[in-house]
Amino acid sequence: MKKNITLSLILFITSVIMAQGDLLINPIRVVFEGQKQNADLNLTNIGKDTAVYVISFLSYKMLQDGSFVQLEKPDTSNYADKFLRLFPRKVILSPNESQTIRLQLRKPSGLKEGEYRSHIYFRAEKEKTPLGMKDLRIDSTKMAVSITPIFGISIPVIVRNGTVSNALSLSDISLENVNDTISKLKVCINRGGNKSAYGNMRIEYHSTKGKNSDVGFANGIGVYPEIPKRDFALFIKNTESMKLDGGKLIIRYMAPNEDGNIELCRSEFILKK
Repeated sequence: MKKNITLSLILFITSVIMAQGDLLINPIRVVFEGQKQNADLNLTNIGKDTAVYVISFLSYKMLQDGSFVQLEKPDTSNYADKFLRLFPRKVILSPNESQTIRLQLRKPSGLKEGEYRSHIYFRAEKEKTPLGMKDLRIDSTKMAVSITPIFGISIPVIVRNGTVSNALSLSDISLENVNDTISKLKVCINRGGNKSAYGNMRIEYHSTKGKNSDVGFANGIGVYPEIPKRDFALFIKNTESMKLDGGKLIIRYMAPNEDGNIELCRSEFILKK
């Protein structure tokens, strides 16, 4: 007897262009604001086999640790899929083939001011073997387990209506040694207002001798309106050639390059010798 087990892997993308399960998507985040009503997503199959992807909307809630929970019955007042049209809903891509997915926004009149968000989910379908092509020679005395990974990629689509803003700050900073060359920096990103935050974290070490060095970087860090703060941690260098001994760390939360790479907020952490 042969038993098939399908695994569904949902990934939240944090790079400018990202590939997973042989699917490359660009861009990996869509924001509708101002007069913008249309957006295109480019999908490319970078694998060696023909791939089938089914495209749908899902609703997720972010938790304080940065993880997501899928909502089966979300409060529809905060989600954007009811304003969006997406086509096609299914694509078949040969190796190295690309296809454009079109998004259209249709905001209703009288829409309440604020930010709305849904996630586009790209789910890889298992390739089906044509009828008559299956091997029927099965040893019924043995049991085999076949595990087929089904990859899913989820990217956010944000709709902003009216005046939206946020106030950002960093707090609860701590540093702990992981080993002789790596330390772990923990920081809390605080967000107020009705607008999400999205940016990159850059860590600089300023030594007591006046030397400045980049020691850590992480991109694509979001804080969505359903949470007032997000806990974040990243590993930073702590080697003999650049020992974090005295001086201070400058922690900067920066807008991504496409949004001007401006500083959104910053904080300092004094290091003990």
